Amino acid sequence: GMAIEIIVIYGLQKRGYRVGIDNLLVLLIGGIPIAMPTVLSVTMAIGAHRLSQQGAITKRMTAIEEMAGMDVLCSDKTGTLTLNQLTVDKKLIEIFKDGIDQDMAVLMAARAARLVNQDAIDTAIVSMLGDPREARAGIEELHFLPFSPANRRTAITYRDGEGRMHRVSKGAPEEILDMVHNKSVIKNRVHSLIDKFAERGLRSLGLAYQEIPDGDADGQGGPWEFIALLPLFDPPRHDSAQTIERALQLGVSVKMITGDQLAIAKETGRRLGMGTNMYPSSALLGGSEAESTILMDDLIEKADGFAGVFPEHKYEIVKRLQAKKHICGMTGDGVNDAPALKIADIGIAVDDATDAARGASDIVLTEPGLSVIISAVLTSRAIFQRMKNYTIYAVSITIRIVMGFMLLCVFWKFDFPPFMVLVIAILNDGTIMTISKDRVKPSPTPDCWKLKEIFATGVILGTYLALMTVIFFWAAYETNFFTNIFPVRDFNQHHFNMTDKKVAAKLNEEMASAVYLQVSTISQALIFVTRSRSWSFVERPGYLLVFAFVVAQLIASVIAAMANWKFAGISSIGWGWTGVIWIYNIATYMLLDPIKFAVRYGLSGKPWTQMFDQRIALTGRRDFGQEQRVAAWASAQRTIHGLENPFETPGSSSRDPMAEDSIRRAELARMREVQKLKGKEESSPSVASTSQTEKAKQN
Repeated sequence: GMAIEIIVIYGLQKRGYRVGIDNLLVLLIGGIPIAMPTVLSVTMAIGAHRLSQQGAITKRMTAIEEMAGMDVLCSDKTGTLTLNQLTVDKKLIEIFKDGIDQDMAVLMAARAARLVNQDAIDTAIVSMLGDPREARAGIEELHFLPFSPANRRTAITYRDGEGRMHRVSKGAPEEILDMVHNKSVIKNRVHSLIDKFAERGLRSLGLAYQEIPDGDADGQGGPWEFIALLPLFDPPRHDSAQTIERALQLGVSVKMITGDQLAIAKETGRRLGMGTNMYPSSALLGGSEAESTILMDDLIEKADGFAGVFPEHKYEIVKRLQAKKHICGMTGDGVNDAPALKIADIGIAVDDATDAARGASDIVLTEPGLSVIISAVLTSRAIFQRMKNYTIYAVSITIRIVMGFMLLCVFWKFDFPPFMVLVIAILNDGTIMTISKDRVKPSPTPDCWKLKEIFATGVILGTYLALMTVIFFWAAYETNFFTNIFPVRDFNQHHFNMTDKKVAAKLNEEMASAVYLQVSTISQALIFVTRSRSWSFVERPGYLLVFAFVVAQLIASVIAAMANWKFAGISSIGWGWTGVIWIYNIATYMLLDPIKFAVRYGLSGKPWTQMFDQRIALTGRRDFGQEQRVAAWASAQRTIHGLENPFETPGSSSRDPMAEDSIRRAELARMREVQKLKGKEESSPSVASTSQTEKAKQN
């Protein structure tokens, strides 16, 4: 725009140096979105404050943008999806050594637990005693081996009242089993019980014992004996299933990453409605071949979770998801989670995380559970929506200022005063600052900087507004259009002696006031269009934004109607012309929403695909609608069983394909559960009738 003005003003029109500088200054002031850094920074700062109120402290501002676009969340099971409040059913404890009963097994496990700074397992074991002090009653603790990810067990060395030395260890059954002397004898039984517990969603805790006859606390001691296998139950959080369902609605695929067994992970996934397409960590140990890499990437992308994982597995999962262009979030709480938290797009440290995990994360949660993360996603999308709305607005205003005033200068030699462009910028930027607290609807799908959509919408809306300013100027300056309809003063240049410099200057000042009001009013009103996804008059804006708009436009109207500022190059146009301009801008505003919809519709590609997909002869669909018929059947089945379909939401067709796959798997798991329950209900009458028949025969 500035290049065109330079060529036209100095090359073709041969106008003065000062005139060209003033016109270039108009484009420079109006075309640069001066308030953009301030508006975006304030919006993110206010958003970070709101996230902290919801229990998510943001350490890195840009994490807000990334969380708005997050489409995969790798979540730990214990403490996030579950309560991390373990309980032990004493009746289910399996004893492997003669002379030991369930009570003695619990006491021995409690001795291998900490009494202070306890973890969830220690708390569950010690709480089964009548008095926690029983765990150390009658013994002298000599050495305690704390739990670590490397050995995955704890151990205590102690001396009893008779002076004999013993050692007890509890931990992961595999670790305990590798220690005992009769591993080959009991291995099959232990694994069978572990699988049996896992099918019921129970974790297993191994317990082993050894005597130390030489009395050396640091010595190897005698052979280890497998004492018992204890089942641990960690109930899911009451809101986990609903939160995962909500996450799927929002286009976020939740993957369970747990160190527990595969059967436990599947059972938990089934209870939470997140699908059971889970794999052991061994599935991640692929070769270096390109084909294996592709297969592993697809496996990770389509899986609902992984079990038996170690920190290096978490790191690999996140890395491969990022390679597939996913924006990945990762939750963690321990030192071993720090590498995965660091590499993830959004590292999330849970409420009881270690300092190392918090240091490597981008967001620190102050409340337990997954629901905090989903609330943070919604808030982040609202924040991102405000920033995107302003960006579209800024692009549109830049285009409309540059193009509009350039055309007026080139075709009519109209010189708009630079001071009034500064007034427009001040009032507009002051109003637009309030968008940081505007009421917006979060995007139903992961959001990102869709530059094609932003610039296309901004350019088309800006061009439309620029042309409407040119049309207004032409109708007022070249024709009698407005004077024939409204009783206002005539601004038609053909009715004035334009050779008289005073007359021409007066008319130019009046037209400057009229153009100022027209540009100022419709430019600020554009924010109501860019901030809404549907009709702008349907989505109610924030009160602060409306108040700022009303105040700014009252000031602009008073300036145009009454101000005679020679230093600014404007003269009053009266309240009649002020009303006419408002009517003209209202009519202009009515087309902004349809233009916005048309741009969005055109960018979606639907106009082109529908030309083919709606005709059977040209359709690319297979089976002639079989997929639609299957979907209708599934919907009917949900209706029969009284289930609502939470996944049919507006805009769901734009979800990421991986999110759609997760939704289908979750729905399949839900339907299987319904059929399973239905089968049990149908079989119960027959079972009852059979038992009654047997009783009758016996009588």
